[in-house]
Amino acid sequence: MGSVRWAFRCGSWTPSKSEWLFAARCVQREEKERIGQFVFAKDAKSAMAGRLLLRRFVCERMGIPWSEIRLERSPRGKPYLAAPLKVGSGSAPEPHSWSFNVSHQGDYAVLAAEQGMQVGVDIMKTVMPGSSSVPEFFRIMTRQFTAYEWSVIQSAGSEQQQLAAFYRHWALKESFIKAIGTGLGFNLQRVEFHLSADPLSQDRALRQTKMYLDDEEEEDWMFEESLLGADHHVAVALGPADKFCSAPFSSSLPHPSTFTLLSFSDLIASASPLAEEDPAYWDSFEKKAEAPQRQRDTHTSH
Repeated sequence: MGSVRWAFRCGSWTPSKSEWLFAARCVQREEKERIGQFVFAKDAKSAMAGRLLLRRFVCERMGIPWSEIRLERSPRGKPYLAAPLKVGSGSAPEPHSWSFNVSHQGDYAVLAAEQGMQVGVDIMKTVMPGSSSVPEFFRIMTRQFTAYEWSVIQSAGSEQQQLAAFYRHWALKESFIKAIGTGLGFNLQRVEFHLSADPLSQDRALRQTKMYLDDEEEEDWMFEESLLGADHHVAVALGPADKFCSAPFSSSLPHPSTFTLLSFSDLIASASPLAEEDPAYWDSFEKKAEAPQRQRDTHTSH
């Protein structure tokens, strides 16, 4: 069984002209165009990092040459490897046995991949709501959590601790939704999480949290949780690759690993350009503000 957990810190990445233009040459044309349409540099960098993480994974772990990788999105937005698949020579694993997913929010982009299992990943940064108080923010979000989950969130302590509990639950729910690929149509109150009593940390991943679906414990789903930095919650949902298989598999999995932080050099280590350089792409990127004014104010006030 293969297992990959990678992270890239986009928040502290200030790409040079040569880095940004090279990165743009190494992703598919439609992805380059989509990334170029972001209003803010922060979002463009996060999206670019997510695509490079995906391509590096497919190239290095699935043995498919960079130039032959064709990534497409499902109707719900989940990336997948388009056919036909060509696997490189040697001992590359069977491509169909891998499931992979990316997420980016706050200062990080993350990738989780697993062989023989369905995987979803989500990262959420604990931030104060911009235009409302914490109680008002929670009131707006009431329908996203069950009464039990709200009792856990609102009894967590200070407002900052309550927000951390909120985003921890949110990341768990999103990781499950992304793993099953149902998107926005899923009623989030159908799933209820019972958290591990252990606090999250940056140096280890927990796997004790339980999920209840329609009031019944789901023994064939498992969730890994950890922190990136002090304030980014990461959740990885792991479930059976075959929906008709319901045997618990936790005993066969190795101990959960934390995310490995990659540099930009790591991201492009296996990359090969797919297109000619486009100098205008840098000119457009350079004109973008880093983030909305409110996010910049929040960032500088901490």
